[in-house]
Amino acid sequence: MFCIARCSLACVDCGQASRKRRSERSAGNRAQASLNPLLLRGRSADAPRLRKLRPGGRMQPIAVSWRSTLMASVLSRYEIDVEDVEYLRHGAKPLLMRLFKPRGEGPFPIVVDVHGGAWTRGDRTDDTPINDPLARSGVVVAALDFRQPPDAGHDGAPADINYAIRWLKSRAGDWKARADRIGVMGISSGGQQVMMGAFRHADPRYASIPLAGKAGIDAAVQCVILCWPVIDPLGRYEYAKGLKGTSKPGAELAERWIEAHEQYWGSEQAMADGAVARALERGEKGSMPPVIYLQGTADIAHPRPYLDNFVAAYRKAGGRVEQQFFEGVGEAFVKKDPKSAASIACIDKIVEFVHRELD
Repeated sequence: MFCIARCSLACVDCGQASRKRRSERSAGNRAQASLNPLLLRGRSADAPRLRKLRPGGRMQPIAVSWRSTLMASVLSRYEIDVEDVEYLRHGAKPLLMRLFKPRGEGPFPIVVDVHGGAWTRGDRTDDTPINDPLARSGVVVAALDFRQPPDAGHDGAPADINYAIRWLKSRAGDWKARADRIGVMGISSGGQQVMMGAFRHADPRYASIPLAGKAGIDAAVQCVILCWPVIDPLGRYEYAKGLKGTSKPGAELAERWIEAHEQYWGSEQAMADGAVARALERGEKGSMPPVIYLQGTADIAHPRPYLDNFVAAYRKAGGRVEQQFFEGVGEAFVKKDPKSAASIACIDKIVEFVHRELD
């Protein structure tokens, strides 16, 4: 047995006392699975199972020690299974998605999660504190790996994400999911990727990787969840350059932000092209699904003016945007402290929005 919890989750696979308490809770949890809030789960018959790829692409289930630290107020209606699946391969390098699958008859809506990391780092495991409770509410969640520098930049990752959405739609029945009810969620730089990807889902640059035998499937989505996104890459790049060498909050991170922007985008022209608000101001037409925009009021990594510009431009063009701010918290607050009041409220809001838009 092994623990798959990352640093943002508490590892509980230790101590005889905790094992005994988990065992005592298990029977009660099974009897009340449809009534209890999201329970802190230990290793039991109810625990999700992680699956890994065998050679040749077959899935091998692996029992894992697991305990979610999340106690959102939404009801946990489902147990879940977790597995890693290869969805695309570039040369010898596979791209995996982590699927969080509710146990039940379905059909379930789908949410595709795109992690953050300034476009240059991170992986499909980053957003488990959100993906786990979202799946338990009755959603198939697919957390993606995608190409990052040096393998590819802004001309590669969007194509991977677009392909992943089409691939999921083509396989939705395998997971008792609905191909016609699909949303996307992006964290930080992932927010920029999913927002522009939703807006330009039919753009040949984004839909450049063919899905064999499924030419009629597109990457259109029904809603977008933006968690503190880098909504205007050029704006954030200029903001970071203005911070560099100063004593202002965030100055110590400015150089890292600048380097990441340059690695992924390559030019300021490409950065400007990656902002939906700027595209709308230029008169570009695209798809405009409903959006929820979540951010902390103390976030210094994602400047508020660019948020306001996006909301104004999207609404002016006829789009619908909800906003939710969390007082006193900064960037990545859910990952940093999943059990905080702000994190729980944020996850609740995501779950509520997803079911309202996709059920």
